[in-house]
Amino acid sequence: MSAKLETLSQKLQDRFGDKLLSKKLALGELTVEVAAADYFSLMQSLRDEVDFSFEELIDLCGVDYSTYGDGAWQGKRFAAVVHLLSIAHNVRLRVRVFADSDEFPAVDSVTSLWTSANWFEREAFDLYGIAFIGHEDLRRILTDYGFIGHPFRKDFPISGHVEMRYDPDQGRVVYQPVTIEPRENTPRIVREDTYGDPAHG
Repeated sequence: MSAKLETLSQKLQDRFGDKLLSKKLALGELTVEVAAADYFSLMQSLRDEVDFSFEELIDLCGVDYSTYGDGAWQGKRFAAVVHLLSIAHNVRLRVRVFADSDEFPAVDSVTSLWTSANWFEREAFDLYGIAFIGHEDLRRILTDYGFIGHPFRKDFPISGHVEMRYDPDQGRVVYQPVTIEPRENTPRIVREDTYGDPAHG
């Protein structure tokens, strides 16, 4: 562990204590997990307090853990994961917060702290259905206006529910139920020892 990450880890523990549900260092990166009820206040402290000074939110994404570990996951299903950067201290931090409800996943918005979170939160809402409480313009950003469902959820069908096509008789794009038959993709198995060898072309 680098000295900077060790220092940050200790400062986080001293400042937030039991509010940190977990703290883990892997692959040279520090990740902390916080409860949804403590998420906004912790993020505000990470931005404003001199010991942390995380001026930049680099990324925010949604995660669906329902099939994590080949389906062995036992915890809450949906999480938002945020990557922060402190230019003042030249250090990065990952913060993970799980939504309390799997039926209607919701966590606080951090757009009032970092405006860069705006489109990231909209993307997580669109693709995973995670609502960000306090977001002023939480609407879809990648899928179409009439889209039903959230396509990055693990239980969303790969072929989707509807397809669209141009109808020349109506002179417009129309939606209809999916006509694609489910199929299984089987990888090609090469059995020849000399396959791809130019000498045996």
